[in-house]
Amino acid sequence: MCRRRLLLAELGGFQRVAVIHDWLTGMRGGEKVLEAILELFPRSELFTLFHFPGTVSPQIESHPIHVSFLQRLASRIEDYRRLLPLFPMAAESFDLSSFDLVISSSHCVANGVNARRARHVSYCHTPMRYIWDRFDDYFPPRRPLLRFVANVAAPPLRRWDVRTARRVDLFVANSHFVQERIARFYGREARVIHPFVDAAFLARPLEVSRSDYHVVLSALVPYKRVEIAVQAARETGIRLLVIGSGPSEAALRRQAAPNVEFLGFVSTEVLIQHLQRARSLILPGIEDFGISCLEAMACGTPVVAHRAGGVLDSVADGVTGVLFDRQTVESLSEVLTALNGMAWDHEAIRRHAARFSRERFLREFSAAVTGLAEANVRA
Repeated sequence: MCRRRLLLAELGGFQRVAVIHDWLTGMRGGEKVLEAILELFPRSELFTLFHFPGTVSPQIESHPIHVSFLQRLASRIEDYRRLLPLFPMAAESFDLSSFDLVISSSHCVANGVNARRARHVSYCHTPMRYIWDRFDDYFPPRRPLLRFVANVAAPPLRRWDVRTARRVDLFVANSHFVQERIARFYGREARVIHPFVDAAFLARPLEVSRSDYHVVLSALVPYKRVEIAVQAARETGIRLLVIGSGPSEAALRRQAAPNVEFLGFVSTEVLIQHLQRARSLILPGIEDFGISCLEAMACGTPVVAHRAGGVLDSVADGVTGVLFDRQTVESLSEVLTALNGMAWDHEAIRRHAARFSRERFLREFSAAVTGLAEANVRA
């Protein structure tokens, strides 16, 4: 079915396809979505601000990859995010004049490319958090110099973001939460197509017997609010495994009690093993969608998450997890304490996660592109 729809899209005039992704530096949720998009368009060419070879899957790296002029700069500095003011210029530097269809996979500037005569579909993981509603998380008052520079850079970035969003022919949001953010910041409507859970998480046997630990699976960056989970572990005495890395790791380690372990990056196999035996997955931040929720639920593991954001699309309160109302250590601690007396139907949790399949994503995204192709033919 997907191949037939793709053929229809090509008959609509989309013979050459360019796919734009912000940067290729690791395999996270956005890169898994990118991999699926590339599966639908196997002859597409991939454009990105910068690419560190070997950090993404062979499936992604099998495509022709074009990098921006930032590649040399990004490889020479400790934190490529410092180049943020240059990102719009880099995104607009790509020559896409020979393509019929442009698909951006964007959480930063990829949806701001100049598609020229091509039709442009943006799969928007989120509008840029740093310059919109999460500005204080990234540029807190306790870092006055950084905040001053960001306050100077943010207004032109916002204007650029809004202006270039008008070029997109079709916005696709990964959740209803992001759909609302697209409407609020860009004044644009968006179609919701949820991401998917990797089949490897659904294929493993369910573990009914659980260990004594809970898991945080997250990039260690400010907006994820991992410190709430670390401090709640201190308050409640629960054993907590923190899986992931990022610029906040050193500060989190300083806050952590001995019952918190930092595992850094782990392989998919090791991640599944940890999730299979965990008491819960804890998400204290506001997620745009939260693929980690699906990964935990696919292992039959309930999710403890703040009642906000994209998790409202995936977590069924009281059935596949528990949602806490206040983004505070006290609120999370109360839920973690109550969790000890709760029984869970691990099979039902997995069945819920299985609804978010890769096949469903491919079908729905293919239909969205096909609809654009049909409109292109009618035009």
